[in-house]
Amino acid sequence: MSFHREKLVNVIQGDYIISDDAEAVLTTVLGSCIAVCLSDTVRGIGGMNHFLLPNREGVGGENVRYGAYAMELLINGLLKQGAERGQLQAKVFGGGNMIGTLRDIGGSNAEFARQFLSDEGIPCLAESTGGTQARRIRFWPTSGKVKQLLVSSDAAPVEAPKPAALPKTPTDDITLF
Repeated sequence: MSFHREKLVNVIQGDYIISDDAEAVLTTVLGSCIAVCLSDTVRGIGGMNHFLLPNREGVGGENVRYGAYAMELLINGLLKQGAERGQLQAKVFGGGNMIGTLRDIGGSNAEFARQFLSDEGIPCLAESTGGTQARRIRFWPTSGKVKQLLVSSDAAPVEAPKPAALPKTPTDDITLF
């Protein structure tokens, strides 16, 4: 029996990764952010981005944390590495409403991703957006396979351990304010 070891590659906020390595697994954690997983399974190449906001006008919009720029970089990067535009398929994740009292940034992000893919003629084969839970995504770029784990919003917080009490000595009569 042979053991197959995967190479986990974390895609952080405002980043994108492209890979044609069959052992690579791109992973990220999303709240209101969006990750678009694009793949050309015929050529065995794919990539994932992770953007925070849909877009921003002007030079400041040329930043991967904005969806419009992140999508252009991901698509163009895939084409440069040999993907065929007509073979690209998308899967979209994230866009949760993580803070209910603020405007729904996640919903705006998800709508942007859907519209961008539609405008570019790239089919979206799967989507998991909205809700109030964070998501952990694992994406196999050469096959287009994705696994999602919903992170419970009511997970119990972990308390930091309390430091051990130091033994008192006669000179420890100091009060800190």
